[in-house]
Amino acid sequence: MENQNKNQKENQNKKENQKQQKKQDDFSLKETTPNISVGRVINGDMLPTAFDLVEKMHFLFARVVKAKDLVQANDSDCDACNPYVEVKLGTSMGTTRCMEKTAIPEWNQVFAFAKERIQGSVLEIVVMSKNKVDGSKSTNEFMGRVAFSVSDVPMSFPPDSPLAPQWYKLEDKNGVKLQAELMVSVWMGTQADEAFPDAWNSDAAPNNATENIAYTSSKIYISPRLWYLRVNVIQGQDLLLKNNNKSTGNSEIFIQAVLGNLALRSRPLKISPNPIWNEDLMFVAAEPFDESLLISIEQGINNNKHESLGNCVVPLKDVEKRIDATPPACMWYNLQKKPNDEEEKEAKIAGRLNLRISLDGGYHVLDEATHYTSDLRPSSKYLCNPGIGVLELGILNAAGLSPMNKENRTNAYCVAKYGPKWVRTRTIVDSLSPKWNEQYAWEVYDPCTVITIVVFDNAHLQQQNHEGKNAEALVDRRIGKVRIRLSTLETDRIYTHSYPLINLHAQGATKMGEIQLAVRFSSPSLLNVLQTYARPLLPRMHYISPLSIFQVDSLRNQAAATTVLRLRRAEPPLRKEVVEYMLDVRANVWSMRRGRAQLFRIVGLLNGLIFVCKKFDEIRSWKNTFWTTISYLIFLLVIVYPGVVLPSTFSFLVLIGIWRYTTRPRYPSHMDMKLSHADTATAEELEEEFDSFPTKFSGDNLKRRYDRLRGISGRVLAVIGDLATQGERLQSLLSWRDPRATALFVMFCFVAAIVSYIIPFRYLIFISVSYLLRPPRFRFDMPAVPHNFLRRMPSKSDGML
Repeated sequence: MENQNKNQKENQNKKENQKQQKKQDDFSLKETTPNISVGRVINGDMLPTAFDLVEKMHFLFARVVKAKDLVQANDSDCDACNPYVEVKLGTSMGTTRCMEKTAIPEWNQVFAFAKERIQGSVLEIVVMSKNKVDGSKSTNEFMGRVAFSVSDVPMSFPPDSPLAPQWYKLEDKNGVKLQAELMVSVWMGTQADEAFPDAWNSDAAPNNATENIAYTSSKIYISPRLWYLRVNVIQGQDLLLKNNNKSTGNSEIFIQAVLGNLALRSRPLKISPNPIWNEDLMFVAAEPFDESLLISIEQGINNNKHESLGNCVVPLKDVEKRIDATPPACMWYNLQKKPNDEEEKEAKIAGRLNLRISLDGGYHVLDEATHYTSDLRPSSKYLCNPGIGVLELGILNAAGLSPMNKENRTNAYCVAKYGPKWVRTRTIVDSLSPKWNEQYAWEVYDPCTVITIVVFDNAHLQQQNHEGKNAEALVDRRIGKVRIRLSTLETDRIYTHSYPLINLHAQGATKMGEIQLAVRFSSPSLLNVLQTYARPLLPRMHYISPLSIFQVDSLRNQAAATTVLRLRRAEPPLRKEVVEYMLDVRANVWSMRRGRAQLFRIVGLLNGLIFVCKKFDEIRSWKNTFWTTISYLIFLLVIVYPGVVLPSTFSFLVLIGIWRYTTRPRYPSHMDMKLSHADTATAEELEEEFDSFPTKFSGDNLKRRYDRLRGISGRVLAVIGDLATQGERLQSLLSWRDPRATALFVMFCFVAAIVSYIIPFRYLIFISVSYLLRPPRFRFDMPAVPHNFLRRMPSKSDGML
């Protein structure tokens, strides 16, 4: 019992500590003043310079090009050596790849050592040879070295050309010059140096190892250009149907189209040699169109048990591309039937199919969440508008990151996406306060778009310590996300802020640290930016031939899957979990937290209307005689001078706009804990939100969640049903569903038309408002006649099961 009490007290203390930590965490946006240059001013014009949004970081660069005349000690066979180079500076060491059986190796590799971490005063470049012993073990033999004093290394600044490499004589361990020579160049530069992106970096080198070093360097990825593939199935002719028997029963036929790993099916029809569908099947295809579309006619009892009657293959490179709503030409495709017997060597024709197949380039293929899209251009280049500006992003550093592995370390890197361009910074190894100081730029075509920046922990560096399935199971864990909408940024202004990194997981929302960014949106013409606000948000085809909500949702999932597959084929690949989190693949999955957040957003929008209704009810109820009298006098003034209504309204709006200009937001938007209701979500709600789809739970847990969802859905359906009933009652006033009520309403409208013709409009308004604002002593306790009449009108709910 004592142990149980102690455990309960410890758990309570832990929970209290977690609550205190959540209260202490600052989730606000902080303005920073980094040591960056903001461009140079020439004749009043601000001209941007390279890497002017990040702090300068100095690196010691060493380029190892090649060697010659290498000979191992006590070995006359120069082809027996397997040379490689070790570049050492203090405790940091980089290694080139090993060249087998050659005395004139060529590496052409660059090594970069951060000046902040330089501990030694001598840069030592050592040539080694890897020799195999007994076929398994290997020994490393010293072949010579070259040393440079760090204080004597020359400086190089962009736009200087690369420093020319030179031949240096190798020395032995005693300092004696050898015959062998090594071509190297050593210089001091910054991250703006052209050799920096492909260089081995001391900050990104895990424990001085070279394995998986490609996964730690900065890279740029381009999403594939996506098109909608529309397959309009019209009809079939002369199909070779199979006879129905007792075992098959009354079977049906349908069209099945397969592109890659995705198969879509048309609606099933009754057996007929000449069926007619006239149905569209939509796919997402990516350039270059090197795939083929497989179309077949299937016959069976249901979708699970069916057999192909014939198929045809359509290469996508032969499909017509269209950029408008002009329908493509109809084409007949012969269906081939595979031979069943060995005697039949050739496939026979099993009918033909009439199809319209086109690649629609007039749409924008949406692969991101609708509200966070970064690109709205159509697929066809011929329909794209010219750019209006440039977005520049400086990823400076992060601070206070949470440890992500067992060694209490974090290997952090950033991924930013805007439009089709993805950028990935280098990985800073074993640091809770990494400094990237990398700058990227994108061309902007629409200001009403969003750039997404996410910080991840690199799991590739841990795979060298795992084998088999454990290594494959490692994923890059997310640390936090930042979204910035370009339309909220002032032109040519540099925003330097520290954004909180919030990670929502099954245990709750946690602040994982902060990331410091510098953002600038520049445009040469303000008129071009303003013109975009008058253009439609989406391309023209979305309005001429709109897609349904279900089609958009299905096609977005296809587009995201295609993007994941393409970026996984890059080297190094951008991992699946990274791409899916950037594209918000699970954004449409049910979540109690999201539902509550959306509900309170709606309530927040209705607060103004609710406030006005409450004030009107107070005025109408004479709770404050003074304000009721003033309101009535204002109403009389409007009746006497109706022409002042619109000017007064617009003047009031102008005054509000001018008044709020002084309190306008001066910083970009960021993740809001309270708006997302992440701070009030319970453990059960978060467990449900992060559950896989389909669910991994069963039994009582799943039953309880299902019952709760049924209860919530029932209340939502009741509200929707009430709204539908009120609308149907209004429609039934003239539907003669209730002949007596409709007759009374028609008579009322006839009398109202006569009265409104005789009495001026202002007098009618005067009488109506005076009746509404009459004192409470002249009112009745029962509902008004129009209210009672409308409540008695019939609705379609009577006919629902």
